[in-house]
Amino acid sequence: MNSGDWVDYGAAHNFPTLLDRALAKRKGELKDVKVRTMLAQQAVQAVESDPAQESFRLYSGMYDKVERGYADKGLCEFMPVTYGNLSRLYRTHIHVDVAMVSVSPMDRHGYFSFSLTNCAAKVLTECAGKVIVEVDEHLPRVMGGADHCIHIDEVDCVIEGDHACLPVAAPVKPSKEDLSIAKHIVEQIPDGAVLQLGIGGTPAAVGRLLANSDRKDLGMHTGLLVDAYLDMYRNGRLTNRKKSVDKGRGVWTMCIGSQELYDWTKENRGLSSCPVSYTHAAATIAKIDRFISVNDCIEVDLFGQVNAESSGTRQISGTGGQLDFLMGAFLSEGGKGFICVKSTYSTKNGEAVSRIVPRLPEGSIVSDPRSQSNYLVSEYGIVNLAGLSIRERAEKIISLAHPDFRDGLERNAAEMGIWR
Repeated sequence: MNSGDWVDYGAAHNFPTLLDRALAKRKGELKDVKVRTMLAQQAVQAVESDPAQESFRLYSGMYDKVERGYADKGLCEFMPVTYGNLSRLYRTHIHVDVAMVSVSPMDRHGYFSFSLTNCAAKVLTECAGKVIVEVDEHLPRVMGGADHCIHIDEVDCVIEGDHACLPVAAPVKPSKEDLSIAKHIVEQIPDGAVLQLGIGGTPAAVGRLLANSDRKDLGMHTGLLVDAYLDMYRNGRLTNRKKSVDKGRGVWTMCIGSQELYDWTKENRGLSSCPVSYTHAAATIAKIDRFISVNDCIEVDLFGQVNAESSGTRQISGTGGQLDFLMGAFLSEGGKGFICVKSTYSTKNGEAVSRIVPRLPEGSIVSDPRSQSNYLVSEYGIVNLAGLSIRERAEKIISLAHPDFRDGLERNAAEMGIWR
């Protein structure tokens, strides 16, 4: 590795713990090394060792709490990415000198599994100048539909060593508002629906309610495999039998959750790890009947613009795959893409603030344009904005707001000329 190189750690459980530690020890020796990752599940030692950023700088296209903490200290730069475009971005725009990714132990045929993180790992290694794989003995070997493994002939160097147990995610505890929103959505989900559940309390609540419902033959086609799917499977709700595409298999590209969830993926032929170029492609989702997408957001304005990733200019997460799944759900026969918003939040002083606003505040990111936001849900119901005028949209969206804020929003709408 040389000064000035772009070093890619991949996403989530691709993170190469031992290689990261080794790179951190070269602080001072190297200059201007750019390290790229996404959804890091542990501290990045290259960053920890070099807070002055003399040797290493961190970049991420999707923040979890680790990257968010670094960004708040000026130690991580955000790279806007629509997740479904990631594979193509590596092929056409993103430069990689060295790919360093964790894999499961090699099988008898010479293949390493990318395990819990497919995403764009295969394309990343194909585009890199040098490929180093780190064998993590705790990573399960998973079954895949495509690009879920790499052969030893495609690797420049193999690193082995002892690893701690895999990082696990604490269970999401849905709030009473999450459960109220989830009840509205579950009423819209028929037998045989194919589910995509995003990150957050409301998607988790939807999974919990479905696991304890009477729904039959639900399917899975998702970016993120979380414990909600395991709960539905254990309760006999998730069978994948009625899927019009990938029948009998639950499709996913990344897995973050409990150790039980990780164990479920091991050599499970009922689950299929695929790259984002497949899981997030509108052309794929359009062929899936009854595709239901459920994702949270931070705020919605009266035009239907959705911010799902920032607090003003402060980056919280990323666009991820939310927009990909919204577009796909619209094209699916019987499909629906739900964007969930809690009507209010409380400040540190206990003051209630509306999450439904006249206009997105200056600096807030438009994750989903108004032209793609159709089904919006709050504790107060569901509205469908498809095909409505701006004035009609404003009326529908205001109905989702907390009653204490509706009169004010009506006045705001009138001032903007979108209220009759």
